[in-house]
Amino acid sequence: MEENKVTYTTSNTYSIVNPYSNKTKNVWLVFHGMGYLSKYFATYFKGLAPDENMVIIPQAPSKYYLGTDFRHVGASWLTRENTVDETKNVLAYIDAVWEKEKPDTLPRFIVLGYSQGVSIAMRWLASRKIQCDELVLHSGGIPNELNTKDFEFLSKDCNVTYLYGDKDPYINEARKTEETLKGKSIFGDRLSILVFSGVHEVYKPFLNSLSDK
Repeated sequence: MEENKVTYTTSNTYSIVNPYSNKTKNVWLVFHGMGYLSKYFATYFKGLAPDENMVIIPQAPSKYYLGTDFRHVGASWLTRENTVDETKNVLAYIDAVWEKEKPDTLPRFIVLGYSQGVSIAMRWLASRKIQCDELVLHSGGIPNELNTKDFEFLSKDCNVTYLYGDKDPYINEARKTEETLKGKSIFGDRLSILVFSGVHEVYKPFLNSLSDK
């Protein structure tokens, strides 16, 4: 048996909450977690002031049925299978979305990864050397291959927040410590750690406060 590889062109959707206008104060690029579709993840951002917040939500490419009734569809960014090539594909897709949607004059730029989306947000920023004003690592893990040098390009004015719920079943005490130490190693004193009362869920009060910051 031999495994070969081909290169081909594909397409994928993404979602926008609020189009860009001359009133836009914040442009968000947000990455959903495993099991979501971008159009459903968008609901967490619909409460933000529409004139001031444009939210770009890429769609993870690998879709699958959730549960055994085959009614609901979710998606995943990556698995451990063929991760290097799949990462290249995902980052090229994000490049295309960003190239199409980024405004000519970029206002305050917020990058947020939730759960599995944390790894995608960080890999895209690190590989493309993209500057942002806020980086939010929400309830997810920092990729093992990334280190301090990967983020030396990032402006010292960029705020980095590591955010998770105190009852999150996917983040135990050992992982909390590991992710905190890894985050401090990469980002130093600019890393803020915020723990909220909740489980593995998007913390909407933080989104609201960040948009008004």
